[in-house]
Amino acid sequence: MSQAGSNATSAPRLVIAGGGLAGLSLALALKQALGDSLGVVMCDPALQRDPHGDTRAFAIAAAARRMLEAIGIWHKVAPKAQPILDMVITDSRLQDPVRPTFLTFEGEVGEGEAFAHMVTAGDLTVALIAACETSGVDLRAEAVESFQTRAAHTDVKLAGGEILPAALLVAADGGRSRLREQAGIGWISWPYGQSGIVATILHERDHEGRAVEHFLPSGPFAILPLKSETLVDGTVKHRSSIVWSERTENVAGLLEADSADLLTELERRFGLQLGRIAFETPPYAYPLSFGVARSFVGDRLALLGDAAHVIHPIAGQGLNLGLHDAAALAEIVADAMRLGQDPGSGEVLEAYERARRTDITAMGLVTDGLNRLFSNDWLPVRLVRDLGLGVVDRMPALKRFFIREAAGLTTREPPRLLKGEKL
Repeated sequence: MSQAGSNATSAPRLVIAGGGLAGLSLALALKQALGDSLGVVMCDPALQRDPHGDTRAFAIAAAARRMLEAIGIWHKVAPKAQPILDMVITDSRLQDPVRPTFLTFEGEVGEGEAFAHMVTAGDLTVALIAACETSGVDLRAEAVESFQTRAAHTDVKLAGGEILPAALLVAADGGRSRLREQAGIGWISWPYGQSGIVATILHERDHEGRAVEHFLPSGPFAILPLKSETLVDGTVKHRSSIVWSERTENVAGLLEADSADLLTELERRFGLQLGRIAFETPPYAYPLSFGVARSFVGDRLALLGDAAHVIHPIAGQGLNLGLHDAAALAEIVADAMRLGQDPGSGEVLEAYERARRTDITAMGLVTDGLNRLFSNDWLPVRLVRDLGLGVVDRMPALKRFFIREAAGLTTREPPRLLKGEKL
């Protein structure tokens, strides 16, 4: 593994604590942009695990896909990625015999470019790790235990006791970030009283690239298309990922139910439009909440991804926000170093804070508001929101705006990577 120097004549070092998709993307983008002029160390015990079995599915918006293309990994995952060709939104109660469609989205954000693709975390992680190794990122399968900021660097202590002097530490260690807490950065949060049940579902008929979002009183239920698989005997497996938002008090009973009973509950939400259904992966649940850091930076510290913000999955934008963080921080650090500036200086970190605060705040407010609006069975609210959905559905220009918003293409001054440009 490559070792970045720690004395005054060596290249500065950047340490990333957390080997998730946003952290790996940042590491790769920086090494490609700066080469040996910056040592990049990625620390996470999870790096010793085989990522191939990670079946979690994510919607990669068009802007994030352009970034993955710019850092040279999209071609590796594209054969397994499923483009979302259109989306249908309904609003109903669970017992309603018919779920009327109030809003549909379809079309492309560019010629031959879908507004989003579904990709598994395993496929993305495998491609990113391989590219990081090739580019010279120092991958360490151990955790960052603590850090201590000095005048011109920060001492990053690993779980094994090694201390790495670094110009900048990036905390990408999740919503319960220990490094954020150690830095004394406040966290504004509240629970939704909902949990997200996630699983991969097999179904008889082809989804034809359609995503479906059912707004139900207990929370949104999303059906997201995955790439079909052709088996050696010629059989085709049609698959989708579900994100089933449910009141937390109901979740334990659902997951502990007999498999046939759970499948019956799933069918009530999934519907019969794709034929018979079955679980391909066991369902699991996690609590849903909102959270945002009071600051995205500290002394020689930058927060990335869930360590900086956690939002409701109603719009599928959680990972995309993290990739936007990585694109912004990579560009700011790369540009600063090319001008001979300290990558961990206050000026660099303030630029990152400015670049991300508005976008994250806006997305947090939108997802929070949508969840509160649609997880509500009060008749006057239902009438108003359904009227609003109907109005949007009849205005092509407004629908195009929302498609570009979902694709991550409405940011006023997006980082170069999100435009598909190399650093």
